[in-house]
Amino acid sequence: MNSLQSPQGFWKAGGFRGIYRGIGASAIGSAPGASLFFSVYEKCKPIIMDFQTNHGLFVEYPFLSHMVAACTGETAACLVRVPTEVLKTNMQANVLPQQNLRQTFQLILQQNKKSIFGGLYRGFGTTLMREIPFAFVQFPIYEYLKTKITKYQRYDVSPLQAATCGSFGGSIAAALTTPLDVIKTRLMLGKDKHGVFYKGPKDVFTRSLKEEGYQVFWKGIQPRVLWISIGGFVFFGSYETAVLFLR
Repeated sequence: MNSLQSPQGFWKAGGFRGIYRGIGASAIGSAPGASLFFSVYEKCKPIIMDFQTNHGLFVEYPFLSHMVAACTGETAACLVRVPTEVLKTNMQANVLPQQNLRQTFQLILQQNKKSIFGGLYRGFGTTLMREIPFAFVQFPIYEYLKTKITKYQRYDVSPLQAATCGSFGGSIAAALTTPLDVIKTRLMLGKDKHGVFYKGPKDVFTRSLKEEGYQVFWKGIQPRVLWISIGGFVFFGSYETAVLFLR
């Protein structure tokens, strides 16, 4: 997907050879990122709901608590997710000559000696720009469908049903936030196909639009929706199974 969104184009960015490149980086950050997200999400959700109830603020809109809690959780998770995403993106797009995870990590640090935030946390703000709208869409849908199914069948949803709710919400959120994902990917890669570094999200948007047209912001939408649908099913299914087991 990152190869599709790369300024170099799919084939120059590694083609099918780069599909699984960077999987080690994703694996390293996957469990800690998910754990951090759900820890913050589940902690914040009742606090926000109580705040709404006690102060009479939009009590008729319970989905607001889900949205705020999800955004808070995503912000915390990005502390882990962004560095691994930077490594994965650079390895998949074949911008860096090294294929090894450790060598890629060292080269990113060498290219950004002034600050680790300029290297491993490049695109942190843009990632939040993508993740927060994503959470705004996915989690209200996920919680809403769970509530409706529970009322319909008069007992709690099963992990399989919850996984389906999360997968459906994720597929819609993935499609709607694809333009933000394209901007995030290009900012993490650092420079365009001419080797000129991007100055920020606005610069990525302006130059990409001028050089490739509006369709560039929908690159990779099909694999993104498919991947997140499958990933969301596993993600929420595993979470709900763990909650059921602990209870």
